[in-house]
Amino acid sequence: MSAPSRFDRGHTDDLMTFLSASPTPYHAVASAAERLEKAGFRQVSETDAWDGTSGGKYVLRGGAIVAWYVPEGAAAHTPFRIVGAHTDSPNLRVKPRPDTGAHGWRQVAVEIYGGPLMNSWLDRDLGLAGRLSLRDGSTRLVNVDRPLLRVPQLAIHMDRNVTADGLKLDKQRHLQPVWGLDDTVRDGDLIAFLEDEAGLARGEVTGWDLMTHSVEPPAYLGRDRELVAGPRMDNLLSVHAGTAALAAVATSGADLPYIPVLAAFDHEETGSQSDTGADGPLLGGVLERSVFARGGSYEDRARAFAGTVCLSSDTGHAVHPNYAERHDPTHHPRVNGGPILKVNVNNRYATDGSGRAVFAAACEKAGIPFQTFVSNNSMPCGTTIGPITAARHGISTVDIGVAILSMHSARELCGTDDPHLLANALVAFLQP
Repeated sequence: MSAPSRFDRGHTDDLMTFLSASPTPYHAVASAAERLEKAGFRQVSETDAWDGTSGGKYVLRGGAIVAWYVPEGAAAHTPFRIVGAHTDSPNLRVKPRPDTGAHGWRQVAVEIYGGPLMNSWLDRDLGLAGRLSLRDGSTRLVNVDRPLLRVPQLAIHMDRNVTADGLKLDKQRHLQPVWGLDDTVRDGDLIAFLEDEAGLARGEVTGWDLMTHSVEPPAYLGRDRELVAGPRMDNLLSVHAGTAALAAVATSGADLPYIPVLAAFDHEETGSQSDTGADGPLLGGVLERSVFARGGSYEDRARAFAGTVCLSSDTGHAVHPNYAERHDPTHHPRVNGGPILKVNVNNRYATDGSGRAVFAAACEKAGIPFQTFVSNNSMPCGTTIGPITAARHGISTVDIGVAILSMHSARELCGTDDPHLLANALVAFLQP
């Protein structure tokens, strides 16, 4: 992967395809797995015994994927180079009893997931997607990728103060989408509809994890098409770049001194505390089993972890032209200016000076610029999986990403070239 020219947008075209195919974390990891399979990776089950053979392997667990490539002849104590990311995005998720409505409207009961910009979900055509759990113990992905739901905003004639006072939304009362007309609410209607959509028999679905998504496709934007608007860039942009980088390194034929890894977790937007989150045991378990499968001991595991570095890749904030005063006055990341290094001395990001040097070396090798993001001291700083990964596994971790606008909106905005620049940096990091 070389740095793109202004009009070399193949990677970004593929990102847009990936975003469209990945309306939920479950679809995102399936999309990533499909790409890795084409690069020669094979899925391994957590319930099977693992062998120590070389090559590319991956584990799927819910909305998380961990993939790694073992070079031929890798020692048991060979360190890892990890790209970390997350698959989830703030949205509206279906409640256990989804069928509701009032005054002749059929509605779907939803719960707020994470911290969405709630106004961005109003008056937007929404689809419905997720995972269906079946009576036989299997699961089935479903994606109704057409206008099905809508959260209608109250007309200005009935909210005359909205312009002066701002929009005020009650999470319980004002965000329940409509999906039809009926004076009778019937339990089971939504799931029966989804069973039909998925080609399943009635009563076959006994559990579900469902969420709404905007059906408007990603699109280039701007006079020179130098911007991209689309959903779930936070943080599928990083998942896509990490997948592309790992596949490129695994098929390069290069002599690798490290074992390259992609770890894309679920539930980052709600604290990462789950069996598929960064604060769970998934990553550590996979890395340890890889060491032990190659005949390693606990001493080999300790040596491997001590030499491991993780790039926690998540989107960050580009300087906003209408709110520049909200940013640190000396740190104004720009779109299409290259990936950002995220720094916070209170450890909301895991970057330190030695980590900065690792990332700077990767960008120098890739021949790309990078920028630095620091929060305004007057505002609280967000966080990522970076500090969690560092603390849980004792792994040196660096927080990076791509600068975007409209973070946590149903539709976010990034530069056309930045996704490919990030992928180039990740290739150079995984293959030093």
